[in-house]
Amino acid sequence: MESIDKFDLAILQELQTDARLTNAELAQRVGLSAAPCWRRVRALEKAGYIRGYHAEINRQKIGLGVLAFVRLDTDRATGDVTRKLEDAIRKLPEVITCHYISGSGMFELQVVAEDLDGFSRFALNSLMHLPNVKDLHTSFSLGEVKASHALPLGHLAPKPARPVKAARRGAKT
Repeated sequence: MESIDKFDLAILQELQTDARLTNAELAQRVGLSAAPCWRRVRALEKAGYIRGYHAEINRQKIGLGVLAFVRLDTDRATGDVTRKLEDAIRKLPEVITCHYISGSGMFELQVVAEDLDGFSRFALNSLMHLPNVKDLHTSFSLGEVKASHALPLGHLAPKPARPVKAARRGAKT
C-alpha cells in the first residue's frame, strides 16, 4: 500500500472515532460495500497504518488520580547504557508514555499513580534507581484540557487540482 485514497482516509477517521464499529457499519459510513471495506481495513493493518485496537479506560475511575510528567536527566548517553535505561523504563507499568526529548533532559515520561504518596514512593523506589539516572524534574497535571488519541488526518486528503492558467492572448509561441 503506497498511498491513501479518500476511502482509506474515511476508514481511518471512522475507526479513530469508534473502533468498535462492525464492518457493515464501517462500510456504510465510508460508502463502500462490506467486502471491499474489509479488504481495505486488512490492507491498512498490514501496511502498518492501523497498529491496534484499544479500550480507553478512565484512569480516575480505576483509582489513578495522579498524572505526572517526569523529565529524566542522565549522566551520559552511550548506546549500551541508553538501551539498558530504555528496557528498564519499558518494564514499569506506571510509565504510560516515554519520549526522547530535545533541550534539557533525555526522556519525558508520563506516569500515573493512585495519589501523591504513591507517586513519591514510585519516584524514590523505581525512577531514581533506573540505570544512569542523574535527576528527575516532575510536573503534575492539575486538570485535563484535551486528551485524544485521534491523530489529525487532514494532510492525507487529496489536494484539489490547481486550475490551469489560460494562455495569454497575442502571446508569441
